[in-house]
Amino acid sequence: MVVDNYAGAAPVTITLQERRSADGLDAHVPIILSDGAVYDADLDRFFLDLPLNGVRSPHSLRAYGYDVVVWVRFLTQACGKTIWSADRTDVAAFHRARRREDAGFRISAASWNRSVASLEKLYRWAEMEGLVASTPFTHRDVWRRGHGRGRARIAARNDAYERAAKRSDMRFIALDEYRTFRDVGLRGLTVDGTERPGARDRNGARNALFAELLLTTGLRLEEASFLLASELAALSSPAFASRQAWLVLPSALTKGDRGRSVLLPRRVLQQIAAYVGVERAVAVAKFAARSGWQGIDRPILLHRPVPGALRVALCAGGTIPIDALTPDERGRLVICADDGTPQEPAVLWLTEVGQPVQPNSWEAIFARASRRCADAGLAIRVSPHQLRHSFAVHMLAMLIQHRLRDAAIDPTTPMEGYRRLLGDPLQQVQRLLGHASLTTTYLYLDHIATRADTVDAAVEALLALVPDGRSP
Repeated sequence: MVVDNYAGAAPVTITLQERRSADGLDAHVPIILSDGAVYDADLDRFFLDLPLNGVRSPHSLRAYGYDVVVWVRFLTQACGKTIWSADRTDVAAFHRARRREDAGFRISAASWNRSVASLEKLYRWAEMEGLVASTPFTHRDVWRRGHGRGRARIAARNDAYERAAKRSDMRFIALDEYRTFRDVGLRGLTVDGTERPGARDRNGARNALFAELLLTTGLRLEEASFLLASELAALSSPAFASRQAWLVLPSALTKGDRGRSVLLPRRVLQQIAAYVGVERAVAVAKFAARSGWQGIDRPILLHRPVPGALRVALCAGGTIPIDALTPDERGRLVICADDGTPQEPAVLWLTEVGQPVQPNSWEAIFARASRRCADAGLAIRVSPHQLRHSFAVHMLAMLIQHRLRDAAIDPTTPMEGYRRLLGDPLQQVQRLLGHASLTTTYLYLDHIATRADTVDAAVEALLALVPDGRSP
């Protein structure tokens, strides 16, 4: 962002500190500093109240911190104002600086809308706390047709939002491009599928398997990163003989505390079991030999969980419910041997030396794989979250095609047929993705309409995952 320093503003350095000295979720609550001191005590209270107002994941807390600190810097440097003295003209100037600057400094519409949402939450809180008389945003009522000829008010919409930002910014990947990204980018193979001597990624099999998990389940990055090995082991039991198994995600692991269940393909479960038995076992041995638990911040020592158990026993005594563990706490779980010696992390995905793979590490792995594709002359760039979008688009296309086939066999009234054709698949995908609103899921319909090949292919049994004769 490019702004001119306000002539009357004293030179200050405003920074964001992502973590603070605290226990539990409060450790991830950001702090905005001005010349090394807390910028504003009331603003700090807002951040500390975020977990009570539905913002619980470390990723979301960090995003709020960065959205607000950019706004604070703008007000200080360009306007000479505090955060509680901003008005509508400041919002308009902020929009010009963020959305109408030169290309190198301009942010996307989706990023702008996320920033507006963060600031809207901030100023709604400030109104309730009596810190501001009104928010610096303008709003308009949104109406819909009610019963009879009347109209029903839905909500007051913030005028600062840019419409259809998600539609234009959302990206997904076709399955043939995904296969290439997986093999060339993540596994380190050549474009024709052969091994490249001395260049294959040492963790390529693990990384490709993680990508397959995201693509076939729609899991968010944080959800997939902090799955416990015992949770997957319970689904690998011979008692589960169907093609897919339901994995229950507890509320503490999911966004907005909305727990849900996702389908895991049997084939992916078998590959995960192979990873646990070979690659992960080697990493666990290195973790134990190097006392790797000392590299984990505030480790939570526990006895080995029983697959499928609802509680884990702590080495210090007592038990805790698995459903109550936050992603951060899951990453700190360390399983001990019978004699109390720390032995291995409880999470599924481990580095080469046995440390839990953090979400930002997966981001770096995907970025490196994208660069590897570019070096091979392939214009393919993929992020972990893009695979979640891809799952949604392909799954929705498959479900709609199945509904079309069913409708041809059992025709119904036009309205009932339309409901079954669109409503049922949308609601199924909404549940699998954990969307709070069906409106969010509707966005994927636009992408199906622009990709006829996606509908025609019908994902080719997506849950069996892109069969190609090779296993990671």
